This record gives sequence, C-alpha cells and structure tokens, in this order.
Amino acid sequence: MPRTIFCEYEKGEAEGLDFVPYPGELGQRIYAHIGKPAWAAWLAHQTMLINENRLSPRDPKHRKFLEEELEKFLFGSGAEKPAGFVPEQ
Repeated sequence: MPRTIFCEYEKGEAEGLDFVPYPGELGQRIYAHIGKPAWAAWLAHQTMLINENRLSPRDPKHRKFLEEELEKFLFGSGAEKPAGFVPEQ
C-alpha cells in the first residue's frame, strides 16, 4: 500500500516517495513533505535548467544553484524559467 502524505507543493494529499531522493536534511524534508507528482515536476524543471543554462552537475557552483532552485521550486514561491526560454511547440 503506498504511503500518503500532505504534499506542500500541491497543497493536498499525494502518494509519497518510495525513498529519500536527495542527501541530508533537505532530502528528509522532501521525503516527508513532497509527493511523487511534485518530484516528477521538479525533475522535469531541473532538466530544463541544466539544458538551458548549460550546467554541469559535477561543478560545485552549479550544484549549489540547482539545490537553491530545488528548494524554491518545491517549498518556496516557485522557480523561474531561464531567461529566454521558449517551450517547444
């Protein structure tokens, strides 16, 4: 039976994640308060950020930027799309 949580991103009940998706305290917070659909939305947004900004997950500055965006996206007022981003038609 899936774990149900109150998702802070969707502001409602959602199926909880199966595992802690990120290291440390932030990962525990995500596991406890973010549902699967919200995490999937973050992964899509993160992919867009990496591609549009040409980020490298190996670069510590880029990882810090992605972590800040992760927190804003899931727990803050939302993250902005990259400047000049135009979605595919």
